[in-house]
Amino acid sequence: MFTGIIEELGEIVSFEPNGEAWRLTVRGPLAVSDASHGDSIAVNGLCLTVVDQTADAFTADVMQVSVDMSTLGDRRAGDRVNLERAAAVGDRLGGHIVQGHIDGTATVLAITEGDGQRTVRCSLDDEHARLVTTKGSIAVDGISLTVSGISEAGAAEQWFEVSLIPETLASTTLGFRAVGDRVNIETDIVARHVERMLQVEATR
Repeated sequence: MFTGIIEELGEIVSFEPNGEAWRLTVRGPLAVSDASHGDSIAVNGLCLTVVDQTADAFTADVMQVSVDMSTLGDRRAGDRVNLERAAAVGDRLGGHIVQGHIDGTATVLAITEGDGQRTVRCSLDDEHARLVTTKGSIAVDGISLTVSGISEAGAAEQWFEVSLIPETLASTTLGFRAVGDRVNIETDIVARHVERMLQVEATR
């Protein structure tokens, strides 16, 4: 489990095919400072398992399905990524409960500069639009954010907005994102459970 509070901007060292999967190596000295084989580290919101490490980098195997439903396939050596170690029992929960099991991707539709903040609008497909609400939580590339705006329920184009403070822009990859870029999204786990319960109840 993660909190969506990014600890470090890592750098992709390599990302190459490895049989039916992929092997990803990321430089992140803080992330590996207390990591061991089998530990979980979130990379742009994807929960990955450490299979090898050095003093300043770690390697993880990534299944093809994870590549297909995320932005990892867009990443190249030298790209920056958001890193977060798994939450430790007893830590403050600074963000919200993030599993590292993304729902898919969204596209940046617009970026608006404000006084001391930047508002980013991202697309939402019909499947996930019902799980996002104003002032609710959403993880974008693994970053715990509060939804500051959302499209009308019946709008032809569904979207959500997040407002980013300078600290978020400086400390995460959202500071580099531009219109047209894809980002990983994970909706709130509570919303997902509620939707499932309603679906089951409707069949009775």
